[in-house]
Amino acid sequence: MGRLKAPKQKLFVAMAGNIGAGKTTAAKMISQKFGFELFDEPVIDNRFLKHYYGDMQRWSFTLQLEFLIRRIEHHELIHTVSKSCIQDRTLYEDPEIFAKYLHGLGNMTDAELELYFEYFQRLSKTIAHPDKVICFEVPQVDVLLSRIRRRGREEEKGIQSNFLRGLNGYYSSFPTVLSKKYGIDTLTFDVTTLDIRTGKGREEFLDKVTTFLHA
Repeated sequence: MGRLKAPKQKLFVAMAGNIGAGKTTAAKMISQKFGFELFDEPVIDNRFLKHYYGDMQRWSFTLQLEFLIRRIEHHELIHTVSKSCIQDRTLYEDPEIFAKYLHGLGNMTDAELELYFEYFQRLSKTIAHPDKVICFEVPQVDVLLSRIRRRGREEEKGIQSNFLRGLNGYYSSFPTVLSKKYGIDTLTFDVTTLDIRTGKGREEFLDKVTTFLHA
């Protein structure tokens, strides 16, 4: 299968989903098949991630600000690119999922959460929303955990199933939040057993994405 027909107008598409859901794999596939510019999540170069997983209460607020700034930078760059772009995690997962969840766990104080949202509102005021978001769902956290272990990122070794289960609670309503609050068109996939990398799973994924992008 060669390059698929890309939409005529520029599109800004983003992936969403829990840790280990397969967002990066999907974003790379869409980039290759439709000729989109790829914007990877800034994980490998993140200077706080290893500290965060070692002591979430100390580093949650710092990490959220780091991700916010890096994702805003992505949005600013995407605005300057003439062709369609794919981002492998949305800006909106941080305020709507991670910040709220970390606050609920007691890893961010009320004041830190309020300050985070002040930064988010001010920094995101003038940027463009994605045109479309593709949401990956994996309700079974043991599947997420096995994928995380398999990819073997050193900084993710301490992630536990309970942490992923809590995030899934927020992710279950995230497509509705994107649609109702931000007015963003969404497509949802349950990728618990769907292998998008090869065979029929790949064909099914690309067929549905093609229809979604041209809608």
